[in-house]
Amino acid sequence: MVELLFVTCMVMSQSSPESCREHSLVFTDVSPMTCMMGAQPQLAKWVNEHPGQRITSWKCRAVDLSTRDA
Repeated sequence: MVELLFVTCMVMSQSSPESCREHSLVFTDVSPMTCMMGAQPQLAKWVNEHPGQRITSWKCRAVDLSTRDA
């Protein structure tokens, strides 16, 4: 499994760290390289569905199931 991990912040208060949140999308059938190549359309879709938010950073990484919450 591969996770697209990204951080979003409210557009109105860009300098407030407390207005930022971490999000993730988990994919079961893609490689890390496929995640990297397909991330921007996924992130653009997320931003369109969440007005007032902006993405400040993102990365693709393998999911470590031993550290995930149930």
